[in-house]
Amino acid sequence: MNILLTGGSGFIGSHAAEAMLERGWEVWCAVRRNSSRRFLGDSRLHIVEIDFGDEAAMEAALRGVRFDAVVHAAGATKCVRKSDFHRYNTELTARLVNVIQRICSPAGSSDAGRPLPRFIFLSSLSAVNSIEGEALGKPTAYGASKREAEKIVEQSRLPWVILRPTGVYGPRERDYFMMVQTLCRHIDFAAGFSPQHITFVYVADVVQAIMLAVEGEAEKVAGHIFTLSDGETYTSRDFSRLITDELSALKGKKHRVWRVTAPLFVLRAICWGGDILMRVTGKAVTLNNDKYNILSQSDWRCDISASRRLLGFKPEVKLAEGVRRTVLWYKQNGWI
Repeated sequence: MNILLTGGSGFIGSHAAEAMLERGWEVWCAVRRNSSRRFLGDSRLHIVEIDFGDEAAMEAALRGVRFDAVVHAAGATKCVRKSDFHRYNTELTARLVNVIQRICSPAGSSDAGRPLPRFIFLSSLSAVNSIEGEALGKPTAYGASKREAEKIVEQSRLPWVILRPTGVYGPRERDYFMMVQTLCRHIDFAAGFSPQHITFVYVADVVQAIMLAVEGEAEKVAGHIFTLSDGETYTSRDFSRLITDELSALKGKKHRVWRVTAPLFVLRAICWGGDILMRVTGKAVTLNNDKYNILSQSDWRCDISASRRLLGFKPEVKLAEGVRRTVLWYKQNGWI
């Protein structure tokens, strides 16, 4: 199997690249020139430097690469300007789809006759909040950019599969890592007094779904959108409690924390401050106004029955085990 992977230098993409190599697949990682290569050190990987903002340059770089499937995991989860989400998630996807269709088209190409590869797009459960009648919370610039990218994929000639994971965590992840850092400082902070219904999916299970989407029978998987979670529903306190338990296990004694629950307006103020900081420094931060709508949403429950039935998805890592593996990795790699 020959795979073109975008976003291979990122959290999910780097785990996917390793799993593909373990299967003996040939993997071409399309990365920006300035992308980190920290987790792309395996000599079996083929690194292709891409200018994702230049469609002609992208086509020139990819024309000589032969692949059976494209796994598009590149994108942005936090941006300084809301318009950047559209740029990095929607426009990038449109250019990639255009290029793949063109270099695999029957005419006008040195690769004439190449079959259209299966196109697996890694979207987000946040995209649902931009769908009228399905939204459970407030729309975000991030979710809207993912939904617009989904529409581009759906309207393409490619045999596509769209994956919508809920909150993805695991080794190398940095946003949830902020909670681990806070708990390491003995503070368990929560915003809002209403109960939240939260869902999670461990990164290895997202990778499992990617592999199933690549290998699955076309008549079962192509043309479908699959939601991914571990099949359970949690609260924010469940997550912090499990992290605290693992910190206690690592220390060999009780890791005590001070539980603080603040009104939502406190989180709003923090995120508002994050927006100001981004405008001043020009650097994206995790807590910002767009992220506020995600963090304050009370219901992230989702249905993975179609993913189980059609894709064959079987989440293997529940939250307790996933948190154990993740916190241990943070410790072993000097993050905590």
